[in-house]
Amino acid sequence: MSLSRRTFLAFAGAVPFALRRSVAAAAARPVGLELYTVRDALQKDLMGTVRAVAKIGYTLVEFYSPYYSWTPQQASDMRKLLDDLGVRCLSTHNDSKALASEGLQKAIDLNQAIGSKYIVMASPGGQITGADGWKGVADRLNAAAERLTPLGMFAGYHNHGPEWQPVDGKRPMDILAAATTKSVALQFDVGTCVASGADPVAWITANPGRIKSMHCKDWAPGKNYGVLFGEGVSPWAKIFQAAESTGGIEYYLIEQEAGPSKEQMQRAEACLANWKKMRG
Repeated sequence: MSLSRRTFLAFAGAVPFALRRSVAAAAARPVGLELYTVRDALQKDLMGTVRAVAKIGYTLVEFYSPYYSWTPQQASDMRKLLDDLGVRCLSTHNDSKALASEGLQKAIDLNQAIGSKYIVMASPGGQITGADGWKGVADRLNAAAERLTPLGMFAGYHNHGPEWQPVDGKRPMDILAAATTKSVALQFDVGTCVASGADPVAWITANPGRIKSMHCKDWAPGKNYGVLFGEGVSPWAKIFQAAESTGGIEYYLIEQEAGPSKEQMQRAEACLANWKKMRG
């Protein structure tokens, strides 16, 4: 055995097992990009933008609502490109119509074509009022989940700001979590939670096993969502620990939604650089 090999083994043995397990777990959870981050470039050149995102180092992408207008051939072409690039798509963002009974089959077909298993509702559609309105959203998610489960697929819900503001004495996110089946993933947008003054770690720990993915969007007073990932006030170390020990996280997605159009790709790259500094 070489000296370098013995040195490595000695070091590995000296590292506490819990720490080594934590590092290994972190490495097993990939980071991707919510493509809304580069929306203007994506609108002009879909395939070229996905290639550029892969080139800067992202191994996952999440498509948002415009993908729903693709033809089956466009979805097939995108899957081939993703495979060629070594990039995966595990989830998509959708308007409420994509999870309604009449729109779900198209979403299923497109998501299966590109390899995605999570069909995430990113907007409940219209103005939802009162606790009963949010329970109605939960009913739609449950109905979608019932059709998706036999296919090995899942419904999901992505929070924004309104879900953290109480209605009838309860936060909509708490209503949705309580009223949906446990198979419905709660895709956690960190930035909007922090901006509302809610506790992101408390939310994760209150919903064990349901935070399958997370939008790593940062926030800071005065700059709002203009800050890059890792440069705001979100307690990322505690968030990651809770997500990986309790939340059931499978993958992370960086999102950076502010700034000039011409800087979108540059900001996506800078966020990934910050991620690597923080996570290794």
